[in-house]
Amino acid sequence: MFETEVPEKDISDALKSVSDKYSSDNYAFHLIKSGGGYQFLTKPAYQASISILLKQQSIKRLSTSALETLSIIAYKQPVAKTDVEQIRGVNCDYSIQKLLDKGLIEIRGKATTVGRPIIYGTSALFMDYFGINSLSELPSLKDFVTEANAIGEEG
Repeated sequence: MFETEVPEKDISDALKSVSDKYSSDNYAFHLIKSGGGYQFLTKPAYQASISILLKQQSIKRLSTSALETLSIIAYKQPVAKTDVEQIRGVNCDYSIQKLLDKGLIEIRGKATTVGRPIIYGTSALFMDYFGINSLSELPSLKDFVTEANAIGEEG
């Protein structure tokens, strides 16, 4: 077999061509860059019709506790369960197990601290689920901080 490298420009041109083709109203799906790759996804305008066709009742959502736990893991990874519990102030066994079951987080190994606790991080499915390509695309924490204890007016 002959192995030849395909020029990066040819690949990007092909992706643009495919993306342009399927962005027309003739198709119910389009090409999206997500999770470090590309996927064909249903266009939002067709989601309701396709859900009815597939007899899907609703999108399953994460519980508030699971979303809080996932947020902590995403921003602090790699992180041990005890660290997550210390930040949340409650036991996180159930949330972590559900996130593992859904494939949104994964075990990254064991910490070198006393007791060698398991450490967790986000998975590739996490990237797809939230439609991001890297962790750098997560909103910065300063976007969420409110100055609750501020005194006086802003100048």
